Amino acid sequence: MSLRVLAVDDEAPALDDLVHLLRADPRIGEIHTARDGAAALRKLDRALAEGRPVAAVFLDIRMPGLDGTVLGRVLAQFARAPQIVYVTAYEGHAVDAFEIKATDYILKPVRPERLNEAIRRVSEATEEWMDDGGTGPPPSPSSSDEPEPMPVELGGVTRFVTPAEVLYVEAQGDYARLHTSGGSHLVRIPLAALSERWNGAGFVRVHRSHLVALSAIRELRLDSGRCTVIVGEVELPVSRRHVRELRDLLVRRARRSP
Repeated sequence: MSLRVLAVDDEAPALDDLVHLLRADPRIGEIHTARDGAAALRKLDRALAEGRPVAAVFLDIRMPGLDGTVLGRVLAQFARAPQIVYVTAYEGHAVDAFEIKATDYILKPVRPERLNEAIRRVSEATEEWMDDGGTGPPPSPSSSDEPEPMPVELGGVTRFVTPAEVLYVEAQGDYARLHTSGGSHLVRIPLAALSERWNGAGFVRVHRSHLVALSAIRELRLDSGRCTVIVGEVELPVSRRHVRELRDLLVRRARRSP
């Protein structure tokens, strides 16, 4: 199955380079192009009207008029939304991509192996949709009820950290630091906002500065009126107002365990 895609960039050389790399991948079939957001919407509308919907849009962010983040939010509202792969020179829009639930986020200059990974993600999602009896592109990832992952930058590569990988989260001003078994990642989102987005994913607020995965808590310690939890090899404070709720959650969790 070949993928029908749309590449959008206001800079002709960058658009030409992207199309060249896309053509080199055997999973890519038709490639449409647009130089701005308005033209991209017209081409997508025409493709839908002809019954030949686009599977994915490879989209620049900083463009005159309708920029990539605004266009991404518009596309996410489509009944048959294409997947979105951002291709940009700017790291600072990863949170916007997270909110739109883009399939991937690639930094320029585009490396063939990085684009290959993005195409793999698009292709696998499309194949799963077709195997389930769907037609056209799969629904946008924004329709998912799963807890939202967070995009993090690792050596110029953006990957998405899922809540299941996170042991605890530490507030650092308007940022949050995700602590996993493999290290930590600073992301541009306040702890309160992340707590709300990951509500129901098994996290509990234990302190104004910490959000903890309930499953990662090894011990609850009470000593001279001071309460802490052991998460991995780290001891974290628990605010007095959170002690009762945390203790009840841990008791219920222990009762459910076989």
